[in-house]
Amino acid sequence: MSGEASAPADSTSDPGSESDAGSPTFDRRTLAKAVVGFAVAGVLLYLLGSVVGWERITRALADADPLWVAVACASTLLYLLAWTKTWDVVLTAGAISVSYRRLVPTFFAATFANYTTPFGQAGGEPFIAYVLATDTEASYEQSLASVSTADLLNLFPFFTFAGLGLAALVATGEVPPGTRPLVAGLAAIAVGVPAVVVVGWYRREFIENAVVRVTGPVVRRTERIDTEGIRERIDGFYGQLGRIASDPRDLLVAVSFSYIGWVFFALPLYFAALALSLPLDPLLVVFLVPASSLAGITPTPGGLGGVEAALVALVVALTPIAAGPAAALAIAYRATSYWFALVTCGPMALYVTARA
Repeated sequence: MSGEASAPADSTSDPGSESDAGSPTFDRRTLAKAVVGFAVAGVLLYLLGSVVGWERITRALADADPLWVAVACASTLLYLLAWTKTWDVVLTAGAISVSYRRLVPTFFAATFANYTTPFGQAGGEPFIAYVLATDTEASYEQSLASVSTADLLNLFPFFTFAGLGLAALVATGEVPPGTRPLVAGLAAIAVGVPAVVVVGWYRREFIENAVVRVTGPVVRRTERIDTEGIRERIDGFYGQLGRIASDPRDLLVAVSFSYIGWVFFALPLYFAALALSLPLDPLLVVFLVPASSLAGITPTPGGLGGVEAALVALVVALTPIAAGPAAALAIAYRATSYWFALVTCGPMALYVTARA
């Protein structure tokens, strides 16, 4: 499907209006949160290294094979490009016309926003929806619905591979008592998130009324928004979701790129193990990546500090790898995935912000 989105009917859906997306740039408050988040993450990483032993970690990292490190970084770049394609397919299905080449820096900017802000997923998507609304004739609600749909599709592989990893661990009986709470949390998310999505889709009126009640105090204190305007925006959001979901072929293509992207997202952990000459079963990687990602709920940018600590604990519990090499593995993995993505996407974020 392709075509131009119709222009907004009135000023309430003007993508350029400040009320649509809040602050469209990385403002001082966002910057302050990021600085505090990185400071907290630095403390967590320092404590992790102190417990394990920095000497053992640095010794293991010094022997890393640079070729496999480069391959891991290339895999990170490929997952970014694959998930950009997911966005491309979803936006086209929603009649938002933007070329893949132009969309690449936009997706990279979204990744940077998500990776630098604590609980970044809540801030990155509204910002990028604003960018898409200014780049195209789509309204902010159309852009946000499309971006949210693409990100939701990118969760499907998470659930699939997490389920496969859990099944493999249960089948082999290799679930140490210390990791059972994390396994239970992963299973709960795998079931709970799809359930919330289904309820949100079929109980639109309930969701709309809930949003109106929550935003009621704000509406009463300002003239910039009103209850009717909020309802119109929610209706526009659901309308765009329905438009995207109306073509199963487009959704299938988008999901395919989501799975391809997830494979490249997980591979840096395996390549990091090869770089450090550590014995890490590829099937275990399928479990370790989504399980350690649960630590992304840590209120630091990209779960920094929490993901590394969780990964060390899991690797030590599930493999014969000692704590020192496990910590080196976690750091090498995050260096070739999180930090490499951050460095790659940062200039794109500045470019997209200036373009918007």
